[in-house]
Amino acid sequence: MARAVTPQRKLINTGLAWAIGLLIFFPILWTILTSFKTEAQAIASPPIFLGFDWTLENYGVVMERSDYGRFLMNSIIIAGGSTILGLIVAVPAAWSMAFVPSRRTKDILLWMLSTKMLPAVGVLYPIYLLFIQLGLLDSRAGLVVVMMLINLPIIVWMLYTYFREIPAEILEAARMDGATLKEEVLYILTPMAIPGIASTMLLNFILAWNEAFWTLNLTAVNAAPLTAFIASYSSPEGLFFAKLSAASTMAIAPILILGWFSQKQLVRGLTFGAVK
Repeated sequence: MARAVTPQRKLINTGLAWAIGLLIFFPILWTILTSFKTEAQAIASPPIFLGFDWTLENYGVVMERSDYGRFLMNSIIIAGGSTILGLIVAVPAAWSMAFVPSRRTKDILLWMLSTKMLPAVGVLYPIYLLFIQLGLLDSRAGLVVVMMLINLPIIVWMLYTYFREIPAEILEAARMDGATLKEEVLYILTPMAIPGIASTMLLNFILAWNEAFWTLNLTAVNAAPLTAFIASYSSPEGLFFAKLSAASTMAIAPILILGWFSQKQLVRGLTFGAVK
């Protein structure tokens, strides 16, 4: 029998949750605040938290120096394209592992997950040479494929977990009624797993949006996304923290807004099937 939560315990839990949340959010808040400072105020010691002269000069310089719209469009295409392509590959794979498992299914899942532990730099050289041979270097298509592949194990694992929570009897009933495999996946399985699929899409989109290693090594100009846009504000002369913070704020703002408006769907999907 579960014990009742006392008001004091509830207050402590709430306080801890707020403290952890503020601790996680503080670097983002500091970056945003720094973007409105002058360069002198950005490197002041001791740091200036709120008592500074607010300015939009850094954003003006960033907009004049860089084609922000092009970087933004590249990020949207790369993150969105890799998410869609990943779902096209992962949904049938997760369906097969969840409803038609073999003796090696768990081994395959563990092997897929183990590939995420491989240091990316360990496979950079062969992939770089392969991209040169295929003409995919500094291309959106090449980055879409790479982003899809590096996030595919997570997508398959999440979808597999969600699909396992759906009773197999429902799919068997659909087959008895004459449903084809395509109809079973599209009209029975997919609608029932919408929360899980939505959260998987959001997570994959965020991971692809934030990926920096591959975008910095496989792009130069044409396909450079917002991660390369941020990196362009480091120079041999040093870091211009105020302008770098402005560029970082402009890069993270779209994904922060997306996460804010889709947080309920994301939480719902991540807890899908947790309570029976």
